[in-house]
Amino acid sequence: MTTVEPDITAAITATVTAYLDAVSRGSSADIAALYAENGTLEDPVGSEPVVGREAIAAFFGALEGRTQEIELLTLRVSGSSAAFHFRVVTPMGDKIYEVSPIDVMTFDENAKITSTRAFWAMSDMAVR
Repeated sequence: MTTVEPDITAAITATVTAYLDAVSRGSSADIAALYAENGTLEDPVGSEPVVGREAIAAFFGALEGRTQEIELLTLRVSGSSAAFHFRVVTPMGDKIYEVSPIDVMTFDENAKITSTRAFWAMSDMAVR
């Protein structure tokens, strides 16, 4: 008899949605709470990975109190991983910054993020 793993697609989708909501509200504590205790963040890919909830909260501290517009463009969940493309629009002073990264995340059995790899480069950033 084959054991069937439980489908956590809905839980992963909810975590991705909560992640994007927390990023849009600029809440570093809420973002970090979505990660497993020793989760990792590589943002952008090629940079030194940030390890652990406390370090991840510090990384996102620059967003604290800043409201951004975020639009989920596409999401694919497969097994315990997700890849999603989204747009971030950030007003800063008299300029508006826009970038559309592709994030790849892995999740544990509780749909906590175990790793994030954010695919984007400064050359992808548009300034209006």
